[in-house]
Amino acid sequence: MTLNILSLALIPVAVFVVILLVADRHNREPAKLLAKTFLFGLLISIPVLIIQIILNSISALTGLFGIIFQSFIVAGLTEEYMKRFVVLKIAYNNPAFDEKLDGIIYCAFAALGFAAIENVLYLISYYPTDPSVALYRAVFSVPAHMLFGITMGYYLSLAKYCSDPLMCRKYFNRSLIYPVLMHGTFNFILSINIPLLLAFVPFVIFLWFYNMKKLNKFYRESRAMNQ
Repeated sequence: MTLNILSLALIPVAVFVVILLVADRHNREPAKLLAKTFLFGLLISIPVLIIQIILNSISALTGLFGIIFQSFIVAGLTEEYMKRFVVLKIAYNNPAFDEKLDGIIYCAFAALGFAAIENVLYLISYYPTDPSVALYRAVFSVPAHMLFGITMGYYLSLAKYCSDPLMCRKYFNRSLIYPVLMHGTFNFILSINIPLLLAFVPFVIFLWFYNMKKLNKFYRESRAMNQ
């Protein structure tokens, strides 16, 4: 692995880490807890890879159904479930998780940890023969992981701070279902043979708009609470 590839893989991740830290400036999370969440987001790539290998080995689906299975189950479900698992085990019940914005921050950090190792592996495999992969992943794949994490954290925070047990359960379920659907749709569009401008670019624009609204909502709450 060259320093050039490592830098190209990690600089986009670092940029989004800084953006999240700026968004969290009114009530900062402990650096140690953020680092731990990021690190375990990175480490879950090992069990995720094992699970994906097993799922691929037992699947007999081909064609469109195979693409759907790969997009929504092999990639979407396994990766988003494990990212949420990290947050639930490390940050969710920590006293530092004391406002709704925190759910977004921790889930996005876990997602960026996973994106970091995934990006390194992709660039090691493909950059030597196709340097454009570094730009594509910096513009689309890395931010997509963060955006899925924002949706996850938004609903995880609603589940933590709601008072109605039924709604808490609904929010908790949405904190997995919605990121899986977004992740699966992202992969599915890339896997089928349609022009990117017809579906992929509009979907990416939707992801940014949808998730920035959620981030801004909890950011404003955090600013009002901590001024």
